[in-house]
Amino acid sequence: MRLALSRAVAGCLALLSAAALSACGGGGNSTSTGGTDAAGPAGKIIDVYSSLPMQGPAAAETASIVNGIRLALAQSRGKAGPFKVQYTALDDSVGSSGWDANQTATNARKAAADPRAVYYIGEFDDDASEVSMPILNEAGIPQVSPANTYVALTASAPGNYWPTGTRTYVRIVPTDAVQAAADLLAMHEAGCSKVAVASDGEAYGTGLAKLIDLQKGYYGIDVVNDVGIDPSARGFRSYALSLRGLRADCLFIAGLVSKGAVDLTKEVHAYLPTAKFFGPADMCTSAWTNAKDGGVPPVVDPLIQCTQVTQSLSAYPGGKAFLAAYTAKYPGSNPGPYAILGYEAMRLGLSTIAGLGANGDSKSAVLSALFATFDRHSVLGTYSFNKVGDTTLKAIGLYKVGASGDPTFVKTITPARVL
Repeated sequence: MRLALSRAVAGCLALLSAAALSACGGGGNSTSTGGTDAAGPAGKIIDVYSSLPMQGPAAAETASIVNGIRLALAQSRGKAGPFKVQYTALDDSVGSSGWDANQTATNARKAAADPRAVYYIGEFDDDASEVSMPILNEAGIPQVSPANTYVALTASAPGNYWPTGTRTYVRIVPTDAVQAAADLLAMHEAGCSKVAVASDGEAYGTGLAKLIDLQKGYYGIDVVNDVGIDPSARGFRSYALSLRGLRADCLFIAGLVSKGAVDLTKEVHAYLPTAKFFGPADMCTSAWTNAKDGGVPPVVDPLIQCTQVTQSLSAYPGGKAFLAAYTAKYPGSNPGPYAILGYEAMRLGLSTIAGLGANGDSKSAVLSALFATFDRHSVLGTYSFNKVGDTTLKAIGLYKVGASGDPTFVKTITPARVL
């Protein structure tokens, strides 16, 4: 179920242009750059940072996030209210392995030491935010993640993540609790009557399995088996046989994609050839679904569904207008859905700062205004932040396996009930 368009967003969609997008709320430009206009009164400049893994497995997604940020800044002519915005894109990765804890901490400390810093976009990885959040919290710098879903980042009490006792972190994507509810809704719609849940023992998988268990009653799902499995096991024949004995008709694999997850899927399919398979975002990749990438054989593909916090760009309320503006700025590009999240993260910051007028260079004022965000009309839809910094958006992308063997967006699902 899609969020209804507000009048403001509907008006923006009527004009597929950068100007139309600008009417929906924010602005931005580049790595250590700002706009071409003069700075605000008395030459005032504010600094905005992003910290993302620009190398490694997520490089394509994060490059599109940065492009989205730059597009937003360009549309605002490099300004937020009376201030010139200086944007610096930091890389939290080292080499091809992806994000690095030391580099993430270095990035956060760089922003924390900057007296002009008022806004920080990051991180991409949940674990990276566990590193940067306390550093930025101590400095009072508002932090907005365009990608984090780990529930504990906002659900935890003061301590490791917000040692000052004042929250400084918000996110613009739904949490794992919402995604688990969406997975349950997808299983309900698929007619699952007896569901087995297999988690891989990692924090992500164990957490999702728990969220499935806590919310299963909302969607009438009967979980007949809920166990942890060892992805490094040589085989899963006994497990598959136990599911056959329980007459399970659906299996939810809670965890990270791995050779073990692929082998588990194949083994269960061999003993339960009509059983359906479901997985969360970290399973929703070609490494699970495409035999060419080490995934399951094509015969299993029609039985697979998975969810992502991202949707097809065209499925977002402002997606078509955003795509038109993005391709106009970056000709020949084919942005992924994370691009629109980077765009909205920057527009949120720019509009928040602009709304404060002469106080837009105050970190505490920006932070208070961010947490007061209510019914913001954006390209993602209309949303607010709750008291812990989570977005009220609940739209999740449902994917099935396309002809290419890769996960392909099918529709948006919005769970009615979430913890």
